[in-house]
Amino acid sequence: MNQQLKTFELLWEELSAKVKNPQENADSRTVKEFQAGTHAIGKKVVEEAAEVWMAAEFEGNQRCAEEISQLLYHLQVLMLERGISLEEVYGEL
Repeated sequence: MNQQLKTFELLWEELSAKVKNPQENADSRTVKEFQAGTHAIGKKVVEEAAEVWMAAEFEGNQRCAEEISQLLYHLQVLMLERGISLEEVYGEL
């Protein structure tokens, strides 16, 4: 496995760059979701949260980790769309 592990902060940098240049990333799922707005992103967050729960209950840790990663992704898209920084979230932890 030569791939560098992606951290929460690295994902943030990647997604931030995509939404800052939407023309260059027009085919990006991130840009499309970002442009769809809070309501659409929020629906994805709720969907992914439910999938995390179901994976934890019935599908094991690997599947649960996969679903958690998807939830974190959609949460970051929501943060970007709402203009919430990592520091603001970290300040609430």
